Amino acid sequence: MKDKPIISAVEASQLIFNGNCLMVGGFMDCGAPHSILAALGGSEVRDLTLIANDTAVHDFTSGRVTGVGHLVKNHQIKKVIASHIGANQETQRQMNAGEVEVELVPQGTLAEQIRAGGAGLGGVLTPTGLGTEAAEGKQVVIVGGRSLLVAVPLHADVALIKARKADRAGNLVFHGTARNFNPLMATAATLVIAEVEEIVDTGMLDPDSIHTPSLFVDYLVCADKLEW
Repeated sequence: MKDKPIISAVEASQLIFNGNCLMVGGFMDCGAPHSILAALGGSEVRDLTLIANDTAVHDFTSGRVTGVGHLVKNHQIKKVIASHIGANQETQRQMNAGEVEVELVPQGTLAEQIRAGGAGLGGVLTPTGLGTEAAEGKQVVIVGGRSLLVAVPLHADVALIKARKADRAGNLVFHGTARNFNPLMATAATLVIAEVEEIVDTGMLDPDSIHTPSLFVDYLVCADKLEW
């Protein structure tokens, strides 16, 4: 099995271009690829569409900014598709000022849209959001006498994900709840870059412990900071 290229966080950020659609794994910074995001936040890339569970943290009082919050702070995002922006005051300010478009999606629906994108499905049907703003502009179908929203599949140009461990072939093992959106996003992007905390020789991972097969991974990046 061929080894995957191991690149730096800066090199990873150079694989993302103006106007790209970008998926970023993590749940309020748990399982987020912090090293790559820091490098990308220091780049000149603009007009990104971000698909993520949330936009991490930007607290005006403390000045704390984390994860994808750096991309928001630096005005690198033109549209956000997420479930939660409540911890990022800058995302809220930009949305209210019309500086960024925000599409809020129920968390389970967002996960299934990404899963559908990775599986090549035409979408998913869900009752979640009926009668709310989440249903605006969406198709409603009747199945068995029940009204359901059509949630279209999501796909990205690039997915940035975070794993605890990888082998040189690119098989990934996630840690606990850091799996969250990461395995789904690995299937739903044209280019997948995995930031990992440890790289071992191919064959050293128990096959039963592998959460994302190497088939879905294009590049590996060694994390600057260990979380576990």
